[in-house]
Amino acid sequence: MTLKEQVRELRLQGKSPKEIARALKVSPSAVAPLIRAIATETAGTGETEVVGCWMNVGWSEGLGIDAARGWVDEAPGSGEGGMVSVLVARRHGWDKLSVCGYLADTYCMGVKSAVGPDVIDHRQLSQFREYFFGEYSGWQEVPIELVRHLVLGSIDYARTLGFEPDDAFGPGADLLGKWEGGSAITFGRDGRPFYTQGHNDDPAKVLRTLRRTLSDDEFDYVIADQ
Repeated sequence: MTLKEQVRELRLQGKSPKEIARALKVSPSAVAPLIRAIATETAGTGETEVVGCWMNVGWSEGLGIDAARGWVDEAPGSGEGGMVSVLVARRHGWDKLSVCGYLADTYCMGVKSAVGPDVIDHRQLSQFREYFFGEYSGWQEVPIELVRHLVLGSIDYARTLGFEPDDAFGPGADLLGKWEGGSAITFGRDGRPFYTQGHNDDPAKVLRTLRRTLSDDEFDYVIADQ
C-alpha cells in the first residue's frame, strides 16, 4: 500500500494531518502535500471525492501510451494485458464508499462487465479489492485520469468496431466522472484489433461484427478449438 493510499484511509477516518503523520511514523511535511493532492483531485468538478483507483499491473501491455502523461505500469511485462480490471472508490457520506469495478477489453470489445456500484465501508473495500484482483499477480494505485482514458477510451475504440459496452456498465458510469473524450491511449494489441474469446461470448457474432467494418487481414483473433 502506498503512502498516499494510507493517508487516504486515515483521512477517511477523520484523522488530522498530525494524527496521520504520527500513525504512519513520517513527518507532517511528508503528509501535508498528499492531503492537499487528495483534497484537490475533484475540487471544482461537483463530483464526490475520489478515495482511490486501482488497476491490475500489466495493464499497459500492447497499448500505446502518451509518455507525456507520466502514467506508469508497475509490471509491464507480466503478460496480463488486454483484459484490464479497474476499481474506483468515491466517498459516500462521511464513513461510506461508493465502489464500482470494470472489466475492459482494451484490444477489441471495450467494457465487457461491471460490478456495482455498491456502498461499503473501508474494511469491506480492502476485502473486495483482494477478491477483485485475485486472478492477477498484483494491482497498483492509479489516477482517476488514467481510469477515464482507459475505460471510457476503450468504449470509444470498441464503438469504431461495432461494439457497445455491457449493460452493467451504465449504473457505474457516473463514478468515472466527466471526460471530454480523445484518449491518450492507443487501443488494440500493438495498434490492431485483437479478439480473444471470453467465457460468455458468442464468437461467431463477434467475428461477424468485426467483419462489417474490417477485412480479415485487418484484425486478429483467438477462439476456442481453433
